[in-house]
Amino acid sequence: MTDFISPPYLLQKNSVTRIMAQVLAALLPAIALYVWFVGPIVLVQIAIASATALAAEAAVLALRAKPVARSLGDGSALVTAWLIALAFPPFAPWWLLVTGTVFAIVIAKQLYGGLGQNPFNPAMAAYAACIISFPALMAQWPVLGATPPLSLPFGEQLALVFGQIPRIDTMSGATPLDALKTALKLHAGEQSVDTIRALAPHTFGFAAGRGWEWITAAYLVGGLWLWRRRVITWQAPVAFLAAFLLIASAFWLWHPETYASPLFHLFAGATLLGAFFIVTDPVSGCTTPRGKLIFGAGAGMLAYLIRVFGAYPDGVAFGVLLMNLCAPLIDRYTQPPVFGMKEKRKPDGRG
Repeated sequence: MTDFISPPYLLQKNSVTRIMAQVLAALLPAIALYVWFVGPIVLVQIAIASATALAAEAAVLALRAKPVARSLGDGSALVTAWLIALAFPPFAPWWLLVTGTVFAIVIAKQLYGGLGQNPFNPAMAAYAACIISFPALMAQWPVLGATPPLSLPFGEQLALVFGQIPRIDTMSGATPLDALKTALKLHAGEQSVDTIRALAPHTFGFAAGRGWEWITAAYLVGGLWLWRRRVITWQAPVAFLAAFLLIASAFWLWHPETYASPLFHLFAGATLLGAFFIVTDPVSGCTTPRGKLIFGAGAGMLAYLIRVFGAYPDGVAFGVLLMNLCAPLIDRYTQPPVFGMKEKRKPDGRG
């Protein structure tokens, strides 16, 4: 007797493993530039985060009596690990990276049931937890100068990460976002944004940090490739960037001496990483077309407001996590009508 196969009959070529592999591939341009500007220590951090993520996921799956090999093979743990390694400072101590990765996999992902069940983006949850718990360590970013920017040999970079030598203050400093915010507070009413940027060209570069602006642009290239491959849809990234740039432009036009230009904010921090690799998360974000627009726009507005008026240098992680809370409600009220059925009219007679 032949088994009955129910529709739909259209088979999808994509699988979770294939999608995750393409996301990892899209991060490679940024990683390559990261290695060029900072050094191969970035690859070490990615390796530490990847090994920690796989070990943590395997341990929890074993405790839950779930199939380990199949779950590890889907690549989701590696995507989380790579995003954490890229979001954390490249010279962060190894234990900080391990702590963040374990938190992401065990608390933010597996505690809620694993892949497909987590309400929060694991990488952003790890970043938020670590920047709240270890703000000083999460603020130590290298200052990039000429090409190649860092003269610190790889051996010393390795020793720095593993705590074998003291942390070198001359090789680290605030991000362009944090440096601008601090300078504006110290010189309130005395120096404009343009003056501050002109006094520290090695920090702010052409757009938003010498070297960092190229790494950020690589996220844009990778994100557009994911969209071209139909791994992600356009709604969430476009809504995120549109809302982010709209509010940034409004403040800049209103008071350009106090608020940086939209171009600066676009290439500073995690704006483009968040737009194409974070808000597009199909698990913790919205799934309906209208819901993705609302989710992306809300995350973009919150990211800018927290970045400019909050206590932390960047607001992408917190903006995304706050919208993660709203995603189920947004999806509920933006569900399109079922195919073949008319949309129910509201009690007041309106559609």
